[in-house]
Amino acid sequence: MMKKLISITMLRSVLLLMLAVVMLMPVILMVDNSFMTEKEIQANYSMLGKTSTNEIVNMKLIPDWVSFDQYYKVLISTSAFLFMFWNSVLLVLPIIAGQVLVATLAAFAFGKLQFPGRESLFFLYLITMLMPFQVTLVSNYIMADQLGLLNTHSSIILPGVFGAFGVFLLRQFMMHIHSAYLEAAKMDGAGYLRIFFTIALPMVKPGVAALVVLLFADYWNMVEQPLIFLQDANLQPLSIFLSRIQEELLGVSFAASVVYMMPMVLLFLFAERYFIEGIQLSGVKG
Repeated sequence: MMKKLISITMLRSVLLLMLAVVMLMPVILMVDNSFMTEKEIQANYSMLGKTSTNEIVNMKLIPDWVSFDQYYKVLISTSAFLFMFWNSVLLVLPIIAGQVLVATLAAFAFGKLQFPGRESLFFLYLITMLMPFQVTLVSNYIMADQLGLLNTHSSIILPGVFGAFGVFLLRQFMMHIHSAYLEAAKMDGAGYLRIFFTIALPMVKPGVAALVVLLFADYWNMVEQPLIFLQDANLQPLSIFLSRIQEELLGVSFAASVVYMMPMVLLFLFAERYFIEGIQLSGVKG
């Protein structure tokens, strides 16, 4: 019986390892190709874009000659790539900071305060979360146009700050806070703001960490919003360039993809423990 259990465990581990390799293979190839010369990349992917060819893609894991030329172009010689990278930062960081602030306050109100129509208002608020971006696209565009925000970062930042997902996620955490803590604070003379900052907010840190990671992954990779609201190429993020990969810039695209991926990887590694804890807790609360 023990041998059978060990065999099943080993088989499961091998299958999971194979699945992990398959899932990571695109990332491995991307990093590997970023260290190839442009000539080698063109030779390996020369059949791309052709309607009829007998050639196959040569996906090598070891470059013939390790080159940092693509990173030099992305990070030093071509300022446009770094400019677009910082555009991404200037778009994403205000959205995350603003939505965390709005979501924590709104979640505290919906989760712990009693006021008329609370549940109905929360239900209406959630309807906006269920709507895909394409449904609200026209109304957002008209409103941004009337407010004079088109072709500015504010046309993307403001709708992102007031997204409903963060409220929904953090409300689950707020509802799990025992009311005895709040009542004890009230008896000591604490107001709602003090209760929020000294009791509620510290107790939902895993939820806030999970929200930050999820928001970063969502808005760091956005393409539709910048394409529609930002006509000026100088305002567009790096994700727009990556969505328009050109055959003559394959090597640069691989290097730019690696650079673009690093903030997301570093953020996840830094907040991994809080992120996993927050996701687990959000599934059992409510």
